[in-house]
Amino acid sequence: MAHWTPELLSPAGSLEKLKVSVLYGADAVYLGGQKFGLRQASDNFTYEELSEGVEFAHSRGSKVYVVLNSFLHDKDLEELPEFLGLLEELKVDAVIVSDLGVISTIQKHSHLVIHLSTQASCLNIESAKLWQKMGAQRIVLGREVTIKEAAKIKMATGLEIEMFVHGSMCMSYSGNCVISNYTQGRDSNRGGCAHSCRFEYSIDFKLESNESKKAYFMSSKDLEGIRMLPEFIEARIDSLKVEGRNKSHHYAGTISKVYSDALSFYKANGNFLSSDMLSWEEELRKVSHRDYTTGSLDQYAGADSIYNDREQDDNEFVVSGIVLEATVGQHLLVDVKSAFHPGDILEVMPFRGATQKLDVAFLQSLSGVALLKSKPGSIVKIPYIAGAEKFNIIRKRAQHA
Repeated sequence: MAHWTPELLSPAGSLEKLKVSVLYGADAVYLGGQKFGLRQASDNFTYEELSEGVEFAHSRGSKVYVVLNSFLHDKDLEELPEFLGLLEELKVDAVIVSDLGVISTIQKHSHLVIHLSTQASCLNIESAKLWQKMGAQRIVLGREVTIKEAAKIKMATGLEIEMFVHGSMCMSYSGNCVISNYTQGRDSNRGGCAHSCRFEYSIDFKLESNESKKAYFMSSKDLEGIRMLPEFIEARIDSLKVEGRNKSHHYAGTISKVYSDALSFYKANGNFLSSDMLSWEEELRKVSHRDYTTGSLDQYAGADSIYNDREQDDNEFVVSGIVLEATVGQHLLVDVKSAFHPGDILEVMPFRGATQKLDVAFLQSLSGVALLKSKPGSIVKIPYIAGAEKFNIIRKRAQHA
């Protein structure tokens, strides 16, 4: 008997990252086009990439949501209808919106399904009901809401509810922040956030000694909800969202795989009573991250959720390459992303199951010439390892100074 589990929604900051997230277990991905989103620093999608990405995801049973969550001016709204037509033509599964004018424009010019962005800071039942009247079919709740509160909102409205389960947190109410506007002239609410809250600041206490303190007092720890999965399921939260469209292929693959493996275990067993929990947590620490917190998922986040330190992570892994072809018993063809040498111990991340160690007993060019070092952008041969498949990530521990 299969047990119900929520949708796992992963970031797709580029076409390659979309494929990584889908192959490593995401039930849905969210992405942005060239305009109208809040992550202008990510690669984002051209129309051709969007078309290929939607086809790739749909062919593997995953959904695609497009973010239109920037706060728009009239000149932006004039350009929006044409883009909506393209999205409808491609049969994207929903759009993620925060601006009432954008919602109105969508309803006038398309039949696209509307999800309310976390940027709208929906935190209570009455707010959810109002957005429901405006046309939202799903609410991406603000990160300030607990799972218990989310369950009440779902019960009172009947709306689909989406919550963040993993990733970076924001010191403002779901991103409604203008620090970057003042520090760097970049509009946080129109895709220009410079993450100014992550910087080190000097606080002047104005004491007689003119004492000051350097601190990261606005920087939050990262969200990790792996041990909160039973509560999400009990509350029937429809979708669990992983933050991180600006983050790496390794991040997209690792986080998608860990949460997908955990949810698959529950679907089969009806519980999380597995020794794998420790290995899942260990995997989550292999991606670049600040200290982890459960944020407001259980109770409102307090002072202990502040990450008052310089970012550093000695356990971080980096992508060494992507498997292009696996010839059983002979070799793997690898698209090199970062340099490695003969004798290095790498890790191969299968789409399902445990990560495997791989000893680089030989390193060769395509023509079979022995190499002393791989070069990013090249294709090389390394030893075959059972179970490796096309598009698997190969990684190694990062070298820190």
